[in-house]
Amino acid sequence: MAYFKNVNHIQYEGPTSKNPLAFKYYHPEEKINGKAMEEHLRFAVAFWHTFTGDGTDPFGDGNMIRPWNQFKGMDLAKARVEAAFELFEKLNVPFFCFHDVDIAPEGGTLSETYQNLDRIVTMMKEYMRTSKTKLLWNTANMFTHPRFVHGAATSCNADVYAYAAAKVKKGLEIGKELGTENYVFWGGREGYETLLNTDTKLELDNLARFFHMAIDYAKEIGFTGQFLIEPKPKEPTKHQYDFDVATGLAFLQNYGLRDHFKFNIEANHATLAGHTFEHELRMARINGMLGSVDANQGDTLLGWDTDEFPTDLYSTTLAMYEILKNDGLGKGGLNFDAKVRRGSFEPEDLFYAHIAGMDSFAIGLKVAQRLIDDNVFEDLISERYQSFKEGVGRDIVEGNTDFYKLEAYALQLGDIKNFSGRQERLKSIINQYLLDVHRNVTV
Repeated sequence: MAYFKNVNHIQYEGPTSKNPLAFKYYHPEEKINGKAMEEHLRFAVAFWHTFTGDGTDPFGDGNMIRPWNQFKGMDLAKARVEAAFELFEKLNVPFFCFHDVDIAPEGGTLSETYQNLDRIVTMMKEYMRTSKTKLLWNTANMFTHPRFVHGAATSCNADVYAYAAAKVKKGLEIGKELGTENYVFWGGREGYETLLNTDTKLELDNLARFFHMAIDYAKEIGFTGQFLIEPKPKEPTKHQYDFDVATGLAFLQNYGLRDHFKFNIEANHATLAGHTFEHELRMARINGMLGSVDANQGDTLLGWDTDEFPTDLYSTTLAMYEILKNDGLGKGGLNFDAKVRRGSFEPEDLFYAHIAGMDSFAIGLKVAQRLIDDNVFEDLISERYQSFKEGVGRDIVEGNTDFYKLEAYALQLGDIKNFSGRQERLKSIINQYLLDVHRNVTV
């Protein structure tokens, strides 16, 4: 059965194309610094927003027109798989991602849930035999069901903790069977609402124990995917333990977990933490912890996780700059953890949205590579920190000084002269590169 009858295979037609169902800037085979654009970007479709999202919001019922919604139960789950691989093929994406409950409904018992998952995984595996689209990452949803009201691996209820462990155990088995590149831990309710009833030390200790058990089981079954932690500061939990990269890194270091994890950075989560997307990418990158990306954006006028498709070229450019400086994402990729707006309810809108996001990151990739090639930031940064390359600055960097020597040096200083950071100049240069028609990146 065809679910997207009005959509053909999406092709690259170039910047002058007026076809809304064509790529204007994303050309999978185009080489950027010797590597194909598809290899740089490693796009993935998020199963949940794309195939299970129905447009429900706090003020309205679901309104999305989805051809597969004529089915129920396991028939619906199978139809979603059929629709998914049709969309993957027509978009020509290399990867997809899912939570366990996205692909199969929970049963009355955990055993029944396992049976449902096994049936759908077998179906997916058959599709993947002939499809180019592989699994970027999978994860367990441990935040939707009421049993997780107090968290999962940080729950005050040991029965819930055990249930969560069983779900992750199954998730690792599924990931291995489908050949996943990564496994993500997103602690949607791993945090607290109030300190008044929370034993934070026990909860954090238990979370670390959970991760260590996951590492042990992965080794036992030969699971080779990269473990990823996805930071988020709040929503649904008032304060989540994986608030941002810095908080997550401190936790990993404290509990001897750093060598086993990297971060999956989401743009909208970064802004909820009061950071820019590129800030979180850089904090992960300079610590050797940048693993993968959830590519979306938020609305600066709204204070929650809106999960919009990325179209901000300034943001995609600075994100790709960090990713290129990281020498790529390794096993990771750019997953569109993004949903069409409630008013964009027709099936074709799923394609328009993904095309917009893929084109936006393709532009970002091109511009970021040219910024790097021309040493735009590097030259100015090098000049700005010149004082640490000679004299007392060099002694500081090389550890050849102390407070006594620095005091003696400071006592003989006259007026200290600072130099401009040229922030506005740099921003104008980025605009110039984005709009430079002579470099074939016209937008």
